[in-house]
Amino acid sequence: MPQNESSLRSNALYYNKIHRMMKLMLGFLVLLLTVACSTKPYVVKFVENTLSEKTNKIYVISHDWHTGFIIPKNKIQHLIPVLTKRFDNADLLEFGWGDKGFYQSRKMTAGLVFSAMFWPTESVVHVVAVSGNSHGFFANSEIEPVYLSDEGYDSLLKYISDSFRRNEKKEIIELEKGLYGDSQFYAGEGDYFLMNTCNKWTAKGLKSGGMDIETTFTLTASGVIGYLQSQNKARISNATGIYAADD
Repeated sequence: MPQNESSLRSNALYYNKIHRMMKLMLGFLVLLLTVACSTKPYVVKFVENTLSEKTNKIYVISHDWHTGFIIPKNKIQHLIPVLTKRFDNADLLEFGWGDKGFYQSRKMTAGLVFSAMFWPTESVVHVVAVSGNSHGFFANSEIEPVYLSDEGYDSLLKYISDSFRRNEKKEIIELEKGLYGDSQFYAGEGDYFLMNTCNKWTAKGLKSGGMDIETTFTLTASGVIGYLQSQNKARISNATGIYAADD
């Protein structure tokens, strides 16, 4: 066989192999995105009254790589009454969601990290009693305020409630003691993996509350906090503009 013909055939086989690999990678990416867009707990949809003012203030907290919500205990007690008894001395509750093995572990290992990121695993909800001022209680963490309408607030609370797995009696399932302070782990709804992280959980909560945040690829704490910082800057800027116009 002439050398040029042999070379052309080898090139054709090589490019066919590359083409098949690209098709497989594309198929995997499409599958990953499809799964990522349909993972529990689901975003809670609601119809907001356009005249509603966003006067309900809560907080999103970032512990370096992990984010969660801080809300008044009395606002969610009608959805999860047992929390009122469990955290009877708390004014506020911090809620976080994450991988069951990694989140509850007192020691981080490469195996736990790999399993949490690349293999769908069970989830947990971490609830912490917060007394007094949130900024004082979490002095070393980054905290951003969030302002929601009444409808958005109710929708976010339902999303957080839906994040708890229930037993046959519709009761939330208590697991191990929490990581710090007066805290507790509970069985979570949904699986944790690379495209459904603790920070995506927070983003979906914000989306449930009526905020226009992109959830599919908001997978890091910096993505969540960065979005809120831009929203709060815009809110302050708009308020300043209104006051200036009034003057």
